[in-house]
Amino acid sequence: MLYLDTPTSRDLASLNELRAEVCVSIYLPTTPITQDIQTARITFSNLAKEAIRQLEDAGTDKRRLAALQENLDDLADDDEFWRFQAHSLAVFATPDSLRTYRLANNLGEIVEVSDRFHLKPLIRAITFPHAAYVLAISENAVRLVEVSADLPAATVRVPDLPKDAASAVGKSTINDRSPSGRLQGSEGQKTRLAQYVRKVDAALRPILAGSDIPVILAATQPVEAIFRSVSAIGVLPQAISGSHDRTTDADLAAAARPILDAHYAKQIEDFRTLFSTREGQGRATTDIAVAARAATFGNIDQLLVDIDNVVNGTVDEETGAVTFDAEGDAHNYGVVDEIAGRALRSGGKVLGVRKDDIPGGQSLAAILRSPL
Repeated sequence: MLYLDTPTSRDLASLNELRAEVCVSIYLPTTPITQDIQTARITFSNLAKEAIRQLEDAGTDKRRLAALQENLDDLADDDEFWRFQAHSLAVFATPDSLRTYRLANNLGEIVEVSDRFHLKPLIRAITFPHAAYVLAISENAVRLVEVSADLPAATVRVPDLPKDAASAVGKSTINDRSPSGRLQGSEGQKTRLAQYVRKVDAALRPILAGSDIPVILAATQPVEAIFRSVSAIGVLPQAISGSHDRTTDADLAAAARPILDAHYAKQIEDFRTLFSTREGQGRATTDIAVAARAATFGNIDQLLVDIDNVVNGTVDEETGAVTFDAEGDAHNYGVVDEIAGRALRSGGKVLGVRKDDIPGGQSLAAILRSPL
C-alpha cells in the first residue's frame, strides 16, 4: 500500500514564495515495502550530509546550521515515519521548519541548497498525479470513487449526498407518467433529474473544492448530459459510458485510467500545437534566458519544464537576466525551477514533463502572452 500526501497547488504556491537564508530541498526514491526502506533512509542521510557540507562551505552561521541539522536528523531517526512510504519522498527543510511529501511518482535523487526551495520535481506530482475521482451516477444510485496511482480504489463518504433521484426530489419514483402539477412524462423526468443533479452537485462541492484532481463521469444518458449542463463541477470530456450501479470500485478505476492517460497526452499535444503556432508569431521560446525575462515580467502564459534536469545559476529579481553556473552550491539554484516559480506567481500554467515531451528536447518551452 502507498501512503501519499501529494501537495496541492496551494502547497506549491506557499513553498514557492518562501525565502530564507537556508533552504534545503531533498528528493529521493522510496518504497512502500517496509522491510526494504532502510536503503532509502541511508540515502536520505547521505543527501542531508551533502546539504550540510555545502552550507558549511558557504560559511553558514553555525547556530542556524545546527538547527537545520537537528531537523534533518530527527526525520532520519523517525522509525514510524519511514514505515509508511510511497515511491518517492520530497523534503523541504529550513532551520525553523520541515515539510515532507510522499509521492506516487518515481523521482531520482536530488539535493539542492539555496535561499529558496527547488520545486520543479514537485510540479510533476500535481501536473500528472495519476489520480482521479469517478462520479458514478444514475437515476438509481450515486457514489464518488477515489482513484490513485497504486492504492485500491475506494468510495468516498460524502455528507448529504442523495441516495437516488426519487428520494432527492421527495418522490417514490420519477418515472410516474401521471400529471403532478406541470411535471409529467419525459419532460417531468428530466426536470426531476436536474433537481437531483443539483443536490449531488451541492454535496460534492465541499469535497472537490480546491482539488486539482480530474473528475470522470460514469453515467448513461440522459443523466450524463443533464449533469454536464447543470453542474459547475469540471468533469473530463470523456466519460465511462453505461450504468455502473453494481460496478466495483476497482473496475471503475480500471476504466478511468485510459481516460486519464488520454487526458494527460492531450494536454501535452495541445501545448505542442499551440507552441508551433505561437513560434511563428514570436510568442514562443525554448531559450532559458528569454524565458527568464518573460517570467520576470509576467509574460509566460504556459510553460513546459523538464523535471529531471537542473540548470544551475541565478535569475536577477528585477531584469530577469540569467547567470549560469557550472555546478550547484549554496549561492545558486535551479534556473528553470525559478522560471517556473515566477510563471506560477503571475498566473501562468506550468506542466512538469519529461524532456522528450518538450519541443526540441530542451529544458523548457514557453508560450508567451505577447511578443518580446
